[in-house]
Amino acid sequence: MLNLVLFGPPGAGKGTQSQKLIDKYQLVHLSTGDILRAEIAAGTELGLEAKKLMDQGVLVPDEVVIGMISNKLDANVDAKGFIFDGFPRTVAQAEALDQLLTSKNTAISGMIALEVENEELKKRLLLRGKDSGRADDQNPEIIQKRIDEYNNKTAPVANYYKGQDKFTGVYGIGVIEEIFNNICTVVDSY
Repeated sequence: MLNLVLFGPPGAGKGTQSQKLIDKYQLVHLSTGDILRAEIAAGTELGLEAKKLMDQGVLVPDEVVIGMISNKLDANVDAKGFIFDGFPRTVAQAEALDQLLTSKNTAISGMIALEVENEELKKRLLLRGKDSGRADDQNPEIIQKRIDEYNNKTAPVANYYKGQDKFTGVYGIGVIEEIFNNICTVVDSY
């Protein structure tokens, strides 16, 4: 089973590359944001618990998110693999994900990080903000905070996967197809 963690700062091209990977390798997309919204909409026990916390302005605890991921894995037992989007964001989450996957006789195949310089990220996000109308992509100060947050919070997660020999950085500037081909070279090596 192919299980990928696709990482990269805001504006690195994760959404574009993620969709291409899903299509080529027939992976199930596991976006924690989408899963949370679906569990809440379905009125599941975990969804109701998450909604209660979110309504209070509290972050949903890792064990609730892991429970939702477990449900999604169980609902897709015939999947060829999964691509994790927005998770794990901390070492504790990475460890919990490893434990969950081990309990289901699988593991993370690799973490691929799209590497893009900060100035390029800012340009891309400002351009995306003009096209999409997303307020968080139109303010240079907010963009910088999001990039800083990514760099500060995710570096330990990258180091966690480096320690398992599962981390590969891929240069994320250039033609979309060339970047995708470079990612596929990494994926095909698993």
